[in-house]
Amino acid sequence: MAYVFDPMPTPTVPVAGMTAHFPVRRIFCVGRNYAEHAREMGHDDREPPFFFSKPSDALVGDGETIAYPPATSNLHYEAELVVALDKGGRDIAEADALSLVFGYACGNDLTRRDVQGVAKKAGRPWDMGKGFDRSAVIGPIHRVADVGHLDQGAIGLTVNGEVKQTGDLSEMIWSTPEIIAYLSGLVTLAPGDLIMTGTPAGVGALTVGDTCTVSIAGLPDLSVTIGAPA
Repeated sequence: MAYVFDPMPTPTVPVAGMTAHFPVRRIFCVGRNYAEHAREMGHDDREPPFFFSKPSDALVGDGETIAYPPATSNLHYEAELVVALDKGGRDIAEADALSLVFGYACGNDLTRRDVQGVAKKAGRPWDMGKGFDRSAVIGPIHRVADVGHLDQGAIGLTVNGEVKQTGDLSEMIWSTPEIIAYLSGLVTLAPGDLIMTGTPAGVGALTVGDTCTVSIAGLPDLSVTIGAPA
């Protein structure tokens, strides 16, 4: 098949202990999935899960420096557990959902909070607040065979060594199997899909020069540094 220009290479995430990389198809994100974070954003504890997306080419790896993005003066961090799927399907039963999971990773859902706030107030989509360039920070994926299914344990984030977020994976309003089952009723899931499962309370702003580190029990830390605007 001929193309009018070369297709973009498939974005990938490294897999711990393997030379092969994980090809990324889509990045789904769950909004307000920790009770304290839902409250700090002004919402009830357990509303039905809702989702937004980030483009797969927004991926950023561990140890990278990210230029402070344009069109914002309020860039926020959000520590998250990332679920990587190597199987797919539609209307997946909750009891079968974990069979789709290849592994887990640390993630940081970077957010242009001021842009998101304007969109919320106007009843508009969050795309430009959440799905901007280099907004999906995701560390190496660790296979279920190596780390098991991560459903409890500490999740947190530091900025320049100062603790900003603390929580436990068991505090997720919607568990990983519930998220997968619900999402599969909305779209057909496929191998290569990533799901960012929400963030605990304590989100806040990043400035140029900050180093932001996500920690999740059972996984190595994930760090990025915020550089000067491009």
